Amino acid sequence: MPPPTINLSAKLAAFDRLWSPKVIAELNGQMVKLVKVEGEYVWHHHADEDELFLVLTGELEIHFRDGVATLSEGELIVVPRGVEHKPVARRPAEILLFEPATTRNTGNVDHAWTVVPESLERI
Repeated sequence: MPPPTINLSAKLAAFDRLWSPKVIAELNGQMVKLVKVEGEYVWHHHADEDELFLVLTGELEIHFRDGVATLSEGELIVVPRGVEHKPVARRPAEILLFEPATTRNTGNVDHAWTVVPESLERI
């Protein structure tokens, strides 16, 4: 029997909370997450993990200390480990994240939005 398919639209319809990633799949020590965003996140970095952002809807800016990368729907970026960054969404956006299961969403920073990997909600 084949593994189940995952409907991204249905998963995105299952939650509304901003900046709160939800795990939709796991493979090879990696997590695939969905997150809804709007506004500015916090400056942070991940010492040991690269982080992939894929914009599903809307637009996302990834601010770096030396510039800004702007992603439209269907575009992705990989932020290398150790690189300080700050996601910004000027309007609501829906993002798919792909990152190691050990990745803490706020990296090296403690913040009200911090979620430790063990407590991430799976939908």
